[in-house]
Amino acid sequence: MEWQKSSFSGIGAENCLELAHHKGRILLRESETPDTVVTATPARLHTLLLAIKTGQEPRRTP
Repeated sequence: MEWQKSSFSGIGAENCLELAHHKGRILLRESETPDTVVTATPARLHTLLLAIKTGQEPRRTP
């Protein structure tokens, strides 16, 4: 699996957010703790990011 470093991490940064796509899911991890992985569907990650950007609490979906 290929991990992509966030463009916001900067050049030479040691503490980076990394993302990967695997079997229809988005995987996120912090480079300092690569064994800890958060998994989400693209739709749920989109909902979370939208809520963060707008300052609104994300709606829960079943």
